[in-house]
Amino acid sequence: MTLQKYFLIGLPLCLISLGACAQSATGKRYSVQESKQLELQQDSLKIYAYNIVNAEEPSQRFRADSFFIRILVRSLKFPNSFYFPFDSLQTISKLYAPDSSFRIFTWQIKKDAYVFLQRGAIQMRTTDGSLKLFPLHDVSMFTKKPYDSVRTANNWIGAIYYRIIQKTFNGKNIYTLLGYDDFTINSNKKWMDVLTFNDAGQPVFGGPYFSFKNDSAKANKVPVLRFYLEYKKEATTTFNYDSSMNMIVYDHLISETDEPNRRETFVPDGDYEGFVWQNGQWLHVPKVFNSTLEEGQFPTEKKILSDDGAVNEELLKQQSDKNRKK
Repeated sequence: MTLQKYFLIGLPLCLISLGACAQSATGKRYSVQESKQLELQQDSLKIYAYNIVNAEEPSQRFRADSFFIRILVRSLKFPNSFYFPFDSLQTISKLYAPDSSFRIFTWQIKKDAYVFLQRGAIQMRTTDGSLKLFPLHDVSMFTKKPYDSVRTANNWIGAIYYRIIQKTFNGKNIYTLLGYDDFTINSNKKWMDVLTFNDAGQPVFGGPYFSFKNDSAKANKVPVLRFYLEYKKEATTTFNYDSSMNMIVYDHLISETDEPNRRETFVPDGDYEGFVWQNGQWLHVPKVFNSTLEEGQFPTEKKILSDDGAVNEELLKQQSDKNRKK
């Protein structure tokens, strides 16, 4: 199984035509020349994005990553680049916030069979079309407790994001990020993190947005400021948002070898847990359904990224159109 299947094609807010002036979601326009320049930049980026994932040697992957970052930043400096979808970069996740206030790029690079490094950047929408960018620096490998601290762009817990859920509480926008991490040779992780912006407009990851008050087994443990599942490499797990239930639903995991301290042995057992949004927090629900269901039976909306990491491109287009209309 290649890494490429875990990456998400972005959600474009507009499709830019080279044959005429293209209009963005806010009415701003690209000239034909600007569009051509961005397309040329994307052609170069596409080659390096592919090699980040598929090059055989680590040195080749890191070299491709370095060139990709340089060209991406140069491309984003073009006026109104925020609205250019970069939809040819199929190994890079590109997600717009539901309110189109920002988009987030994420990808990963394989150092060796044991270490994967995440990369990322947040591009803000600006009124004058200029670039406001926050590079994300992954420090996952340097912390043993990635769930217990509020973090900034400079000490980000990396993931490849496949979903953004926007909520509002007391007038503040709260964005919940769902992501994937090809964690080790034996296990994967799926992450649930919360992104907000402070008074200075800087991104903040994590916070007191998780409550386990209805779960006696977890209520008195160390506060969780972000949440993750770690599970067996070969296992297929559900971790996504069901808008009809206002709930994030995920598989309940158990050790298939009765070794609860070895998360690389964890697999779904047919039950589901979840988080429901209440009063500005994600309230943990220990058991979503009253009876055990077969995989795929619980009601859920169609997902852009399937449980095995495959991308549904038709749903991506539908979500793009929906975001553009907001």
